[in-house]
Amino acid sequence: MIPAGRPTLTASDWRIWGLTAAGKYLEGLVVFMGGIALPLVQAELAPARAAVGLLAAAPLIGILVGAPLLGTLADRWGRRPVFLAELVLLLAGLLGAAASPNVTCLVAALLLIGLALGADYPTGHLVISEQLPAAWRGPLVLGAFGCQAVGALSGSLLGWLLAAHGSLGPLGWRSLYLLPVLPVLLLTGARLGVPESPGWRPPGVAQPQAAGEGGSAPATGQTQTAPAAPNPLPPRAPSPLAPPSLRPLLLAGLPWFVQDLSTYGVGIFLPQLLVQGGVQQHSLGWATAADGLFVAGIGLAIVLVDRLGRIGLQVAGFGGCAAGLALAAWGCSGAVQEPGLVIAGVGLFLFMTNAGPNATTYLLAGEVFPIAQRGQGAGLAAAAGKAGAVLAALTLPGLLHRWGTGAVLAGLAVSSVIGALLTGWLRLDPALERNHSAQQHSAKKRGLGTR
Repeated sequence: MIPAGRPTLTASDWRIWGLTAAGKYLEGLVVFMGGIALPLVQAELAPARAAVGLLAAAPLIGILVGAPLLGTLADRWGRRPVFLAELVLLLAGLLGAAASPNVTCLVAALLLIGLALGADYPTGHLVISEQLPAAWRGPLVLGAFGCQAVGALSGSLLGWLLAAHGSLGPLGWRSLYLLPVLPVLLLTGARLGVPESPGWRPPGVAQPQAAGEGGSAPATGQTQTAPAAPNPLPPRAPSPLAPPSLRPLLLAGLPWFVQDLSTYGVGIFLPQLLVQGGVQQHSLGWATAADGLFVAGIGLAIVLVDRLGRIGLQVAGFGGCAAGLALAAWGCSGAVQEPGLVIAGVGLFLFMTNAGPNATTYLLAGEVFPIAQRGQGAGLAAAAGKAGAVLAALTLPGLLHRWGTGAVLAGLAVSSVIGALLTGWLRLDPALERNHSAQQHSAKKRGLGTR
């Protein structure tokens, strides 16, 4: 049943959505399958302790660089070229990882994979939000983003099954990087038919401005008695770091940093956290099952995002994350460990992070910037998030060894509380947030090319 006031989605709309969602699925698949490959890489290549952290962090470092760099190029060159180029980079990275003879080559390939995945953070959101009906933006963007969680579950489950049953074949862990190659090739061919976003204009060409984006459209039927004087080409769009856009950038970036600090910290090292928390048996199986809660969380976010609003859902999600992490910390901090509390707490965290900040930070990053600087702004926000992920990947192994699991989880719970406070403090005008989709839909009716 279509909600009242929302236009019907066409077959073309669904095709564009599906091609975007497929990219998010592959992102989750590749990142989490890489987590399964890491211990097998250690067994074969015997990297030094510092190199282990670098192997875990390399894709995240690539995302940190790729999101703002290629997001900026999406503003300069258009959404479509970057939407295609990211898959070519991903294919090169996967083949390079599979062929890596040593740790140095593998790190370089993982950086390239991260660069490709980073490009998809801004472009995936923009292809949907700028080409499909604005009234559907929240559910459609989050639905595509949720495919990342499905990919993570698939990657963890498939990698675990192959590794646990010795089905990787003579190539060993390299097989895990070859598995996505064919899907990436097929997706690249399918994306060739995706058109350029109708609202995008090259630098130096006047951008169509919708209500709420710094200008207003002429009323329908308005006529001019004299020809308009020629205007000089408008200046290049200001950087998101310029004062007028600083608050949106902080709102999009700082909570994302805090959220990725805990989400990737828990996600990458989940089997190790469960073992140190007293869940000795089948820890990898528990880790894979917990990813299912990640998928369920995004389903709740899709239902609630237009009811509670982006800010309300993000604050509530951060609160649930803090409660889950505190519960897990309590379960593994006493003299007698309580594995049940650890499992329940981690499960609550994984569910609430995807029902809240893991979804809403991605959605907000593509909504709070004008169209001319949306790729750059969303890319910078994603880079801020991945800075938190890189920090977690590089520091968590040492902190777990030095402080213990309970203290680390308690610290991450505090970071979630900070995320909720930052979201409430930095929120934009509530009326702007509430009316954003309605304004964009009105702009479409006036022929501004913004859907």
